[in-house]
Amino acid sequence: MASDKVFAFEEVAKHNVTKDCWIIIAGKVYDVTPFMDEHPGGDEVLLAVTGKDATADFEDIGHSDSAREMMEKYHIGQIDASTIPVKRTYVNPQQAPSHVDKDNDFLIKILQFLVPILILGLAFGIRQYTKSE
Repeated sequence: MASDKVFAFEEVAKHNVTKDCWIIIAGKVYDVTPFMDEHPGGDEVLLAVTGKDATADFEDIGHSDSAREMMEKYHIGQIDASTIPVKRTYVNPQQAPSHVDKDNDFLIKILQFLVPILILGLAFGIRQYTKSE
């Protein structure tokens, strides 16, 4: 089923559901829709790599030679490399000001210390009060 058809990344990214799933591996586009139920890792694994180049994910797993041969029947074309988005650099998530939770943390620490002591004191007091001489 191999084809010389060239797909834009945006076109491939649209096919991202169980009933219509395309993935990109090593510059090739695969329609893995018929394989979704058979994939040993489940369909979630395949759906997780839609909308991006899945080459690194595929290679990290260490697929067997037979798995690589099996892929050829799902090959439908090539990806236009110029349409693949540039990898984004990591941006730290925005953090809330750290002073907001300081009061709550202090109160919790005090309670974690005092509550067991109070329970122990109460138990000791009850034991002494009910103890018969």
